[in-house]
Amino acid sequence: MVQSSLTRLGHANTDAAVEFAQDVFTGLSDTPRWLPCKYLYDQRGSELYESICDQSEYYPTRTEAAILERCARDIQTATGPVSLIELGSGTSVKTDYLLDAYTREGGSVHYVPVDVSESALQIAADAIIERRPRVTVEGIVGTYETAFHLFRDHSPAMVVFLGSTIGNLNDHESNQFLTALAGSVSQGDYFLLGVDLVKDRELISAAYNDAAGVTAQFTTNVFARMNRELNAGVDLDQIKHVATYEPARQRMEIFLEFLTEQIINLAPVGKRIRVGEGEKVMIEISRKFVLGDLTEHVAQFGFEVQQTYTDDNQWFGLLLMKRTDG
Repeated sequence: MVQSSLTRLGHANTDAAVEFAQDVFTGLSDTPRWLPCKYLYDQRGSELYESICDQSEYYPTRTEAAILERCARDIQTATGPVSLIELGSGTSVKTDYLLDAYTREGGSVHYVPVDVSESALQIAADAIIERRPRVTVEGIVGTYETAFHLFRDHSPAMVVFLGSTIGNLNDHESNQFLTALAGSVSQGDYFLLGVDLVKDRELISAAYNDAAGVTAQFTTNVFARMNRELNAGVDLDQIKHVATYEPARQRMEIFLEFLTEQIINLAPVGKRIRVGEGEKVMIEISRKFVLGDLTEHVAQFGFEVQQTYTDDNQWFGLLLMKRTDG
């Protein structure tokens, strides 16, 4: 029996560099300027993100992992046998607590990680099949949207979305995501969502401004990637990581500020963008949540919260939901 496989989804006829350049042009031509955060996660970006998770200031990963370690068996008992479909799986480190729970006492589980980073998926698949021979891994290289149509094929299933990644979506994008997800799973399927909770602003801010500067390297890497793949010609020494918490919006806002005027070349589409001194490009947002508000919100999309898990400090939460209609 084959224990792991990788499937690449997306637009087969679209040149990756052209698509990248077009997306950059769209974002940098807008007011205010922005870039799609999916481009943070090339191989180097994925490595840097894993390093961020090891920084002392970055509480979300270790806090969520501790909740999973404590509650994975309870989650398994609540859902019964299901396929596990994970969105933005990375190297699947935290997911191992779930895989352990679902394969205890001789059980087996089908695991479907979805990520834009092929290298991260391969690392995860190799580690999982070596450690857990009762897990079959069907990795999908692509975005969430390209994978949604496959979800019903794996029902009964639990879709896993950890790391408060949903917080990287604005309100409109989040609603689009929940609508698409609700339409892609079967009635009775489960959804396990990890969310970072509203808390002291200094604690939140420190997580995105670590003393070692790893988060700054991570955000700057998107322009380094543009230099590598698009020959953009950005002077990386003249851009600065800026991350601030906006309490009124309950979110971190992460920018790169240009310290000098620069011309960004987008050779694959034959265009150039001028960014002025002092201008900021939004790289990412990270929304924070209130559990009660979120429980009411997801109900609008046909998800009923079955159980909520959190840590003693109530810094982070896991919501186990069930698709109840449709």
